[in-house]
Amino acid sequence: MRAPEAPITIACLQFEPVIGAAESNRAASVLMLEEAADAGADIAVLPELSDSGYVFETREEAFSLATDPASSPSIRDWADVAARRNLHIVAGFAERAGPCLYNSAAVITPEDGLIGVYRKTHLWGEEALFFERGDAGFPVFRTRLGRIGALICYDGWFPETWRLLAVQGADLVCVPTNWVPMPSQPEDMMAMSNILCMAAAHSNSMFVAAACRIGVERGQPFIGQSLIVNNQGWPVAGPAPKDGRALLMAQVNLAEARRGRTLNAFNQVLRDRRGDLYGEALGSDVDPGWR
Repeated sequence: MRAPEAPITIACLQFEPVIGAAESNRAASVLMLEEAADAGADIAVLPELSDSGYVFETREEAFSLATDPASSPSIRDWADVAARRNLHIVAGFAERAGPCLYNSAAVITPEDGLIGVYRKTHLWGEEALFFERGDAGFPVFRTRLGRIGALICYDGWFPETWRLLAVQGADLVCVPTNWVPMPSQPEDMMAMSNILCMAAAHSNSMFVAAACRIGVERGQPFIGQSLIVNNQGWPVAGPAPKDGRALLMAQVNLAEARRGRTLNAFNQVLRDRRGDLYGEALGSDVDPGWR
């Protein structure tokens, strides 16, 4: 039997941050990260804005809860866990950059601490009152586990975001998220957010780990249902319950992301793209040598 080339254990951490309670949110997230490490996780994903809460009332409140990554107490504590427990972490936080605020995800490794930040590109609802639209593109972070990309919540509604990560070679996309109910969602069907993650994983041959929050904050409910999806588009952990704290775990082989892009003797999902028709906006100018 072939030995797995890139085996890792992924954890998605579903819990309920509280608006304005940065210290207790941070403590809750660290506790769950320790639990994930105890269970053997190599990488853990926390929800969107997991240190600040989500439903801000004023710009002043949002600004007071945001931090510069270089001095963020949350990133400091997450990096400490990462170093002590040999854990990679992708975590949503409120980022302050001078006078600007971003809904961001920190990417942290055991060796180097914070290696980069992804800024949410597509803002949902009243987020536009507080945050700037992300201006840093769609970076893929090289780690010893594999190539890791990040998206946040509503970004997942745009196929272009997933594809731009795929053409840069992402093996795993981590999605800190705060999914909310969709008005037309049938009760007897999987959440649309889950379907979008599954479809993107399948059409790009990437693993997806989406960690959602739970609870009701200032009248806004969140739907939970965190999940981990393999590169063929099928859930390997979750969806988690709609409410209730949850630790999802799955062991995967990230090498399958690259191998799985070849569907048969004739088709490869990235090679078959018609870059001559799509244009550079969808990554047709990316060097395909890594494939």
